[in-house]
Amino acid sequence: MSEEIQDIMNITHVKVQDFTANPAPLGLMGFGMTTVLLNLHNAGYYGMGAMILSMGIFYGGLAQVIAGIEEWRKGNTFGATAFTSYGFFWLSLVGIVLIPKLDFLLGSGFADLAPAPTTMAAYLFMWGLFTFFMFIGTLKANRALQVVFLTLTILFFLLAAGDFTGNIAITRLAGYEGIFCGLSAIYAAIGQVLNEMYGKTVFPL
Repeated sequence: MSEEIQDIMNITHVKVQDFTANPAPLGLMGFGMTTVLLNLHNAGYYGMGAMILSMGIFYGGLAQVIAGIEEWRKGNTFGATAFTSYGFFWLSLVGIVLIPKLDFLLGSGFADLAPAPTTMAAYLFMWGLFTFFMFIGTLKANRALQVVFLTLTILFFLLAAGDFTGNIAITRLAGYEGIFCGLSAIYAAIGQVLNEMYGKTVFPL
């Protein structure tokens, strides 16, 4: 055996340790805060306005996409899929609200693009189905994450049912359930941050 081949066979594989920060709290917080604020609207406390839309674009949307990209860099397929998908969910939801309003600016028939209740029901149902399968993945994760995804699955299906039936009571119920879902995500985010900062379990997950 030649000396060159022997050198190749003796190469030592070096494992590079990852010292980058955990992006999950950013994604969970962006999701949680935006979800609470939107579902206060669904519960009937205030109307749809620039505050919700801005949160949907910047914190629920872009911040979660950034968190998803960071999870991808860490090799976390679940986190990358979840945060990137829900980030674009918020951006698509803002698009659904705003695109029909372009008729006011451009006068080109964009108002006709406003979704019918059954269309929104289908949209929300598909997100509920996606979330249900992601919930199955959380059965290998901590309890806090399981609560987030289970309540989010229920939220999407309730909102879909509310739009499909036109029953405002279902939408109001979904609003309260969604507030709990958002708060559970905020808890999971804060728990990860403070547990890491203190080096012990401050918030059980």
